[in-house]
Amino acid sequence: MTFAWLAFFDALLAITMILVGVIGAHFYFVPAFLGFQLFALGFLLSIIGSLVGLLAIFLTRTPQLRAGRNRAVVGTVICALIAVPMIIIVLSGSKYPPINDITTDFDDSPEFVYAEQLQHEPNRDMKYNKAKYADRQLAGYGPIGPIKERLSPADAYARVIEVAQAIPTWKITYKDPATDTFEAVATSRLFHFHDDVVIQIRPTPDGASLIEMRSKSRDGIGDFGVNAKRIRHFYDRVALARSPSDQNPADQDDVP
Repeated sequence: MTFAWLAFFDALLAITMILVGVIGAHFYFVPAFLGFQLFALGFLLSIIGSLVGLLAIFLTRTPQLRAGRNRAVVGTVICALIAVPMIIIVLSGSKYPPINDITTDFDDSPEFVYAEQLQHEPNRDMKYNKAKYADRQLAGYGPIGPIKERLSPADAYARVIEVAQAIPTWKITYKDPATDTFEAVATSRLFHFHDDVVIQIRPTPDGASLIEMRSKSRDGIGDFGVNAKRIRHFYDRVALARSPSDQNPADQDDVP
């Protein structure tokens, strides 16, 4: 029965594409985005295989075609086990706006210097595009502002670098103490996607400091909320690193 064989081989091919994509990207055999594309192809094949398999199960209901039913069932189950969880993940990610550049300051965003040299396209323009991203960011995530530290800019800079260095998936690539700015590359654990991060410490009139941050993905259009989460999680780490003497009352000193 042709459809039963198609469903079965579709299931095998889907598994192969997913494994090749994940393993290849994780162990740097293929570029991260290519690995993700192979993974996505496997996901697409699993959807097709599920539909073909259901058709094959229906067609093999008669005694004459019963021999192909087991293959149809096995192929359909395998494809469904792949497709259903992935569909749930994709649908849950649809709530995030189709952007991959998040900042804590729309009007004066921290800008990348060294990261321009690390892009797939050398010297790619990394300047923040307010018109493209700001409204979507605000609509999708609400206010994401800097946090205020009761430290001088120099002390806040030293602490923030210490916090960044303790994150296992981050690598600091550039430091500029003159402007209290540094850049880092954040690497995802599975596909090893590289996202660029820039953090700048800015003085406030009362002698404290604002920690401004920007996180941008190198690949894709959307980011499933990763960059916004990265900023919020980093600020949580900074808050945990505060000593008792410089704890900030959340309702007074933290900027939303």
